[in-house]
Amino acid sequence: MDVTMVESGGYKLRVGTSQGSPGSLPLLVFNGIGANLELLRGFADEMERYGVGVITFDVPGVGGSSLAIVPYRIPHLARVANRLLGTLGISGQVDVAGVSWGGALAQEFTHRFPRRVRRLVLAATTAGTFALPGRWSALSKMIGPRRYGDPAYMRRIAGELYGGKLRDDPALVEQYGRLLRPPKGLGYFYQLFAASGWTSVLWLPRLRQQTLVMMGTEDPIVPVVNGRLLAALIPNARLWTIPDGHLFLLTSRRECAQAIVDFLNHGAWPQERLPAGDLVAPRRLRTPAET
Repeated sequence: MDVTMVESGGYKLRVGTSQGSPGSLPLLVFNGIGANLELLRGFADEMERYGVGVITFDVPGVGGSSLAIVPYRIPHLARVANRLLGTLGISGQVDVAGVSWGGALAQEFTHRFPRRVRRLVLAATTAGTFALPGRWSALSKMIGPRRYGDPAYMRRIAGELYGGKLRDDPALVEQYGRLLRPPKGLGYFYQLFAASGWTSVLWLPRLRQQTLVMMGTEDPIVPVVNGRLLAALIPNARLWTIPDGHLFLLTSRRECAQAIVDFLNHGAWPQERLPAGDLVAPRRLRTPAET
């Protein structure tokens, strides 16, 4: 990704972009709570292999973006993102993806600017207030941003907090830790406040975009049932699961990129429902050469 500072909507935002194939729509990605854009670098590289360009940015108070003067709410950030697209010279449609906390922002952006969004990807996220919470042992470690500024603490808790491949692969934990940048001042707590009391349950049935809901079956933070709820409420949505934890877009980025590209570029659902009804199995995905 190319990283630059952009002044937009009263903020100095640190923006990351990667190039897509001519004529392809960019993918606007909203990151998780406290997460700086470097964490999406590997995912953006995978998407670029398939000709999909990525746009992402550090929200105010995170990474390299300026700290907001006062607390904000999720709808405000949706407007900030829309203004940022205009500042970047993008007046037409984009595809949108949101990860964890960023999934709430992706839903809000799609709700408020439906003509902007062609297809929607929701990864490891919920409908907000009506979500089924994960394990308290994991959630309690997310109350503060200590993990972003204390490498030893992150190494100690990463497996229990995020689950999946991080439980058994210290090298992945080290790689993840090297990419982290601590939030600025109250930036992390502003993000917590932004999502407090927020829910999309009342208006999700009005979304008309094709939506791919992605969930990790070994996620201690966001249980799969939340993905089932999203897929049930959004009229044109399907659920796809992967045997990994909360950070599957990072730790299983190659498989996830294939599934997302299949969905974005071809409008194809990357799964088939099993007779049980609530289980999913991935079908064969296209390779870069086949796409």
